[in-house]
Amino acid sequence: MNISELLANTLSSDARLRADATQQLEVICRNHWSVYMHMLSQELVNEQSPSHIRSASGLALKNSLTSKERYRQEEYNQKWLSLEQSLKQQIKQNTILTLASQDGKAGQAAAQFIAAIAAIELPINQWPELMATLVQNVSEGQNSNLKQASLQAIGYICETVDPNNLAAQSNAILTAVVQGARKEEPNSSVRLAAVSALFDSLEFVKENFEREGERNYIMQVVCEATQSEDVRVQITAFGCLVRIMQLYYDKMKFYMEKALFGLTVLGMKHDDEKVALQAVEFWSTVCEEEIDVNLEIQEALENGISSERENFQFAKIALPEVLPVLLQLMCKQDEDVDEDEWNISMAAGTCVQLFSQCVEGIIVGPVLTFVEANIRSDDWKRREAGVMALGSILEGPDPKLLETLMQEALPVLISMMSDPVVQVQDTTAWTLGRISDLVINAISPEIHLPSLIHALLNGLNANPRIVSNCCWALMNLSEQLDGCSYGSKQQTSIMSPYFENIVSSLLGVTERTINENNSRTSAYEALSTIVTHSSLDMIPIVSRLLIVILERLERTIAFRDQIIGVDERTNHEKHQSNLCNTLTSIIRRLGADARPSSDRIMTILFQLIQSASRQSIIHEDVFLAISALTLVLDGYFCVYLDSFVPFLYSALSNIEEYQLCSIAVGLIGDISRALGDKVIPYCDNFMTHLLQNLQSSVLHPNVKPVILSCFGDIALAIGSNFMKYLEVVMQLLQQASIIYSTPDQGYEMIDYVNQLREGIVEAYVGIVQALKEEKKSNPLLPHIPHIFRFLAMMHNIHDKSESLTRAMIGLLGDLADIIPSNQISSMFQEEWVNECLKQGRTKPGYSSATKEIARWSTEQIKAVINGK
Repeated sequence: MNISELLANTLSSDARLRADATQQLEVICRNHWSVYMHMLSQELVNEQSPSHIRSASGLALKNSLTSKERYRQEEYNQKWLSLEQSLKQQIKQNTILTLASQDGKAGQAAAQFIAAIAAIELPINQWPELMATLVQNVSEGQNSNLKQASLQAIGYICETVDPNNLAAQSNAILTAVVQGARKEEPNSSVRLAAVSALFDSLEFVKENFEREGERNYIMQVVCEATQSEDVRVQITAFGCLVRIMQLYYDKMKFYMEKALFGLTVLGMKHDDEKVALQAVEFWSTVCEEEIDVNLEIQEALENGISSERENFQFAKIALPEVLPVLLQLMCKQDEDVDEDEWNISMAAGTCVQLFSQCVEGIIVGPVLTFVEANIRSDDWKRREAGVMALGSILEGPDPKLLETLMQEALPVLISMMSDPVVQVQDTTAWTLGRISDLVINAISPEIHLPSLIHALLNGLNANPRIVSNCCWALMNLSEQLDGCSYGSKQQTSIMSPYFENIVSSLLGVTERTINENNSRTSAYEALSTIVTHSSLDMIPIVSRLLIVILERLERTIAFRDQIIGVDERTNHEKHQSNLCNTLTSIIRRLGADARPSSDRIMTILFQLIQSASRQSIIHEDVFLAISALTLVLDGYFCVYLDSFVPFLYSALSNIEEYQLCSIAVGLIGDISRALGDKVIPYCDNFMTHLLQNLQSSVLHPNVKPVILSCFGDIALAIGSNFMKYLEVVMQLLQQASIIYSTPDQGYEMIDYVNQLREGIVEAYVGIVQALKEEKKSNPLLPHIPHIFRFLAMMHNIHDKSESLTRAMIGLLGDLADIIPSNQISSMFQEEWVNECLKQGRTKPGYSSATKEIARWSTEQIKAVINGK
């Protein structure tokens, strides 16, 4: 059987034939990869082959080089780069030729495969002629199919390749893309491909946007495209405006005044909902950007520096024109629409919420006028829109301004929980949840609370789509009114009289076998939250709830062998996950009262791990439950450790499931804190796994800061016994501390470096305190200069969290306490040390704990400087 027949069979309606063909292709791919790639490229370029076969070939080629998993992507990169050069060149040539095909789907598939190759080769300066070839195809070609496919390839490349690797060719790319996007382009499909490519290229044409002439031309082309006769082009052009506002808000003042305001207001009124959606998204983006600008300005003020950003008040200026349009769009609900399907009324409601956060109190008046005119309407769509509008303005304006208004609205809203229309009930439950979250003082415990809870509990027995919002409202009431948390000694609370009834009602929802509209999951989440915030007088009920949850978990384990089918297994695992999460909350709330059930709990958790597949979601939830139990059992947890560590090591080695791996690392920290020096027999294995993972090039970077922090936990637990690991750990901490990020590397890298630095500080804190307790300072002396350099660098970062600042100050105090003054005095006299301590003592908003640590550290450092 040839490759064409196999590809055809993978698309067959016959499941057996489809599975057999897929398996054969996988065998060829695995055992004869180079042959497989060449055969697919030959099929892709073959003009005699059916369109669906050519498309399938292109998709198979792309999938052979792309993966969302980083370690798998690196494997694909190496396979491609090690391919024989002549064969690689032939595959590329076949793909480039396919761009000119009269079969547009084949051309698009080729464009996707070209982008997959480019993502591998361009970063290492291979295939240098690619972009020039694509640009030439667009600029000089007469073949519309070639132009369209080449533009698609440019767009896909811009979407997948690091902008830094394309910056040198940005002018040529932009010229080709803008040329294709102009209104003079006669072929609307080419213009659509060009506008799409422009969207994908916007991030790396920053230099072009800095030049006014080029910026004006780009904006002109995009604005003209919003008026195209082809709706597809209009939709994509408005999407470009959204992206431009995200990236270049600071350059938009002139264009908002001249064109964008009018274009987008007209766009929101467009008959085609997809166009209107993009125009609404534009104003949502304006609000998001201005909210961010305000935060940056506020942050700069708090740090005593001037902000480079300016808020142009686009949202405030546009409110009188845009808000009425949004409110009318909120009335355009579709009775039969899937509630998960994004539509214009949802988009308009979200946009009103963002306007409320952005412009604050000035939105209240016009929205209330709309609410009063519609909330009692005979038309359910207007009733629902009125309730939605009311719920949408609760974040942003001063709560004091809203309290009286919500007190007046609550009786009406509570009565609307019995509205005959499900959509109105659902939005009412959401609005009540928003009031419970954001304007809690409007809810009188005596006047409103009894009828409110009664209405929400009735909602739990109504249509499943209402259940989630009812659960959310109950969660907010519990969080806001109970005022309790794990370990709280508060005897009773406002919610105590309702607690047992709420638990009973939620358990009723969780007994449903089908998780329709996520209702069962929502009920379990609500149970977890109200348990977390319960007062002491509710502990007996929480203890009984523990038994219910354990019995349910035991039933799910016994039922596992009866499961048939993937969907049923997924539903079953999700149910077990919900039960585990609820169990975790119960253990944390009960504290020592959970100890008598620990054997039963651990037996169940072990059975869950043993019965789950390696990729099952249940592992993470089981580990979190065990983490909670370690904190409750303290040293007694050691009786379970021998049975548990094989599962722990397996999770640490499962680097593909990096979130599970991260939880496992955190669990080592929990175990170390709980067991203290009883953990010493396990530390060699713990450290071996942690060090291997830290040096892995495949493990997701987000796990590594957690590992560094874990070193501190182990050090604190075993004291001077950590000496055997000290040198290698200090060397790794020093290597990690020189990793830095720059603004152009993106938020993920910046966030990773920040987490890494916090992990380094936490590791140093644990190590220094461990050696301090053992009066062993000498091994630290060679590392002190580097620690000070690192802390000095950290001090100069303006947007540190309070917890990080507190850890740094505490570390300075510990160093002063442990190191002989004659060897460290000069370091403490550096100006940044005094500034750091002063910040901890005096910065507005810092907690008393931070200020107390700063005062203690100041005294320790004064003693060192004075030679005491």
